[in-house]
Amino acid sequence: MGKIAINIATGSLQQAETIVGIDLGTTNSLIAIVREDTRQPIALREIDGLTLVPSIVHFDRNSSAMVGNEAKELLIDEPERTIYSVKRLMGKSYKDVGHDSSFFAYNIIDDDTDSLVKIQVGDKFYSPIELSSYILKELKHRAEHILKTPVNKAVITVPAYFNDAQRQATRDAGRLAGLDVLRIVNEPTAASLAYGLGVKPEEEKTIAVYDLGGGTFDISVLKITNGIFEVLSTNGDTYLGGDDMDKAVVKHWVAELGISNAEFDGNKSLAQALRLTAEEAKKHLSSNDSFEGEIDGRKVRITKAKFNELVQPLVDRTLTACKNALRDAKLETKDIDAVVMVGGSTRVPLVKESVRDFFGKEVFDQLNPDEVVALGAAVQADILAGKNTDMLLLDVTPLSLGIETMGGLMDVLIPRNSKIPTKAGRQYTTHKDGQSGMRISVYQGERDLVQDNRKLAEFNLTGIPAMPAGLPKVEVTFLIDADGILKVSATELRSGVAQTIDVKPQYGLTDEEVERMLMDSLTHAKSDMQTRALVEASTEAEQMLETTMKFINKHRELLSGEEMEATELQMKRLKAAIAAKDKDLVQKETELLNDISRPFAERVMDAALKDAMKGKKIV
Repeated sequence: MGKIAINIATGSLQQAETIVGIDLGTTNSLIAIVREDTRQPIALREIDGLTLVPSIVHFDRNSSAMVGNEAKELLIDEPERTIYSVKRLMGKSYKDVGHDSSFFAYNIIDDDTDSLVKIQVGDKFYSPIELSSYILKELKHRAEHILKTPVNKAVITVPAYFNDAQRQATRDAGRLAGLDVLRIVNEPTAASLAYGLGVKPEEEKTIAVYDLGGGTFDISVLKITNGIFEVLSTNGDTYLGGDDMDKAVVKHWVAELGISNAEFDGNKSLAQALRLTAEEAKKHLSSNDSFEGEIDGRKVRITKAKFNELVQPLVDRTLTACKNALRDAKLETKDIDAVVMVGGSTRVPLVKESVRDFFGKEVFDQLNPDEVVALGAAVQADILAGKNTDMLLLDVTPLSLGIETMGGLMDVLIPRNSKIPTKAGRQYTTHKDGQSGMRISVYQGERDLVQDNRKLAEFNLTGIPAMPAGLPKVEVTFLIDADGILKVSATELRSGVAQTIDVKPQYGLTDEEVERMLMDSLTHAKSDMQTRALVEASTEAEQMLETTMKFINKHRELLSGEEMEATELQMKRLKAAIAAKDKDLVQKETELLNDISRPFAERVMDAALKDAMKGKKIV
């Protein structure tokens, strides 16, 4: 009997179609499927045999993008136009990543706000979501080229520690790339699935996933019960990986060859040659006892024993993280049933031996560690396509649920296809001084503007004590119980004022309506995202104008006539940009107003500090 796929979002029958699994990585990304004939997951290869696409985007002078190996070649020649490690920026504000801005060779905008970070290339501004969508679009094209069939649906993996904002950003990037993201899956869960762990419905296991990549290390402890994966704990280091092993070898050679710091820092090509040769040595020593090479006519050599001595402290740091993860999960090494190895750096023999000795058992390392996460995503995609009935699938929400935020935007709290029961919460604040109430409007749908979605309910949270704008913290929580009933609650955390409402999210929607809403979201993905970006930029600009006006009124005497004139002129320009509805222009003019007003704020702060030093009270 042939298999019939059922659309889990609507329950309607559909033709089986290709759903791909995508590992959207910090360093490299790749795409995988389950083969129809062998029923085995495979990573899709181009004619050149490569499965990995470097997660790098380059923009030329005309703002045309290139992705992957071509972009990687321009990292050194055009660093300000070549974006790498964008995954580290997903769902983050400048305040989250500012301490690390020197790591990025490109321009991350410091707008001194909590809004999502922006990257400036020339006179264009990009969000991490847009940049990630270029990588996903490249993967989609690759898959369509290899499979000779349209690819519109995907499962995308994220680190287990990704929060709600980061997961939503990944989903949005998929949508912008023309992909219907059926499920966001934790990377350790995907790696476990690739090894067949958790596929049997009656299985109960506790497993550890050790993931050592080029730049990051993660350890996750998972409990699998009846096909359900629960993350018990995660630990790791976002700045620990294969790159650090290469650096240790470079440092050793620099000392051996007597290269001065000045020569090393001043000669970029020498530094790059040393790094690339160190990487080559690391790979060579995985199956050999010594390595010999040449850099600028100078011979370099390293033995496996010396390499192990150099990288042992790095491996020890990963084992400390493993201890912490076990402690947080309240488990001991004997409680772990299986250890799964993920990430290219786990190919180093010392790493494998150390992890095996730490956990006291052989590790799962038969699959390609670069591909294992994508292979697991393909297994999950296969289950969603209705082609693998061995694994239990919990009921899921058919459409995303969220609330209306400033500018009529839909802020999703529970994305579609979330397993139920589920719970999600996010904090909001007031936009006006002394605001005593907040209207909470609940919507269902996939579009970026609430006007294009379906309103489910609305209620007012009243009695918020009078406070300056931005000070109240209102937590809105969505809880969907096992019956699919949505409970929405809003609580002002400082005062404890609370309000709750029950909503039936699926009431009155036919399968056809759900399908139409999903199709609309994909058809309008690009224009929706542009609208959202414009609304967010305009909202931010209006808040900047209001703040600047308040500041001028309060501290007018500290500004010179020229400064007042320059500020008022820039405020006019910003208002004109908002009226022109040009996102990049709005962001540019906001940035300029920020630059003009920053010195005044510093001057006022200095004056206030001087007064304080004299014992005067600051008002």
